[in-house]
Amino acid sequence: MPLNKDQALNVAKVLTEALPYIQRFAGKTLVVKYGGNAMTDPELERSFARDIVLLKTVGINPVIVHGGGPQVDSLLQQLGRVSDRIDGMRVTDQPTMEVVEMVLGGSVNKSIVNLINQNGGRAIGLTGKDGNLIRAKKLYLDKKDADGLMQKVDLGLVGEVVGIKTDVLDLFMKSDFIPVIAPLGVDEEGNTYNINADLVAGKVAEALKAEKLILLTNIPGVLDANKNVLTGLTTQDVDHLIETGVIYGGMIPKVGCALEAVKGGVISAHIIDGRVPHAALLEVFTDEGLGTLISNRAKRKV
Repeated sequence: MPLNKDQALNVAKVLTEALPYIQRFAGKTLVVKYGGNAMTDPELERSFARDIVLLKTVGINPVIVHGGGPQVDSLLQQLGRVSDRIDGMRVTDQPTMEVVEMVLGGSVNKSIVNLINQNGGRAIGLTGKDGNLIRAKKLYLDKKDADGLMQKVDLGLVGEVVGIKTDVLDLFMKSDFIPVIAPLGVDEEGNTYNINADLVAGKVAEALKAEKLILLTNIPGVLDANKNVLTGLTTQDVDHLIETGVIYGGMIPKVGCALEAVKGGVISAHIIDGRVPHAALLEVFTDEGLGTLISNRAKRKV
């Protein structure tokens, strides 16, 4: 259906508003953590894939790090297995690790790659094991016991990032591919570890000296005590909000990942609502943006 005059003017306005951002970010790297509802709703999946292809087409270098917890849970349930969680982190024994690797490194990763390619992109699927991309070590969770003493909890094959080999990613980005990374790491002995996708995305963004880290979530952004979205935060603001308990519970790891990335050299981190179609484009290419921006010099109103 052809556009009427008002619709055409709106399209022109959007393109005009996006132009300075396209010029500013051309040649820059943008790391996107993809997960939540955006990964399970078919229309949001297609919207995400088109957004990533558009970013690449206008000269930005997107790198995708994805999760897949619900898909892992689904397969474990089909197999009649139970996966315990401690403070939201999956306890991962060897049989569970085999399922995690099968789902994250296999079906989920290849599904995302295929979707981007179907929309005109050139995506390549990777795990942290490919070229020793993500070097990891075993993670122990610090948790208080009944007496209030800190204890180290063994989560099994759950890891933390030791380092990122950027040469692997540089090779593909220079060849015009879009890397799609499953959050699996490997240690010096060749052991595979399940790693939180937010943490991997933050470390990849740091290692690549990315312009932006975008975390797609199932909430509008970081909320204040009155449940209003805080649209612009400095690193000092975030530290204060954590100390005063405004940011708490399950948001602390996500916000902490964004905070650490900015302190590690990423220009800005963005926590945005992945349930909104074209969320990444709205955040990158519009004046208002979407969700919460964290930087050393926040520009939006808190």
